[in-house]
Amino acid sequence: MNKLEQTLYDLLLPLVDNKETLVVEEVKSKNKIVYLNVTSNDGDTARLIGRRGFVATAIRQTMGIAGRLENKRIMINFES
Repeated sequence: MNKLEQTLYDLLLPLVDNKETLVVEEVKSKNKIVYLNVTSNDGDTARLIGRRGFVATAIRQTMGIAGRLENKRIMINFES
């Protein structure tokens, strides 16, 4: 697990109930955009997205700051 994956995993871990199903994986890309897929069970995915996407937006903004430190753009996809 690379640095950005670990940062996102550590950020999401306290937010989920079923910690064993939380998986963060990077999809390879050639440019400076890093795609991170977050997979968890249905209830936890709903919690991570939040009402009207407020939690997901906050997570994306926080990871955007981490990405800027490495000159990369972070794209996060939530899946169940």
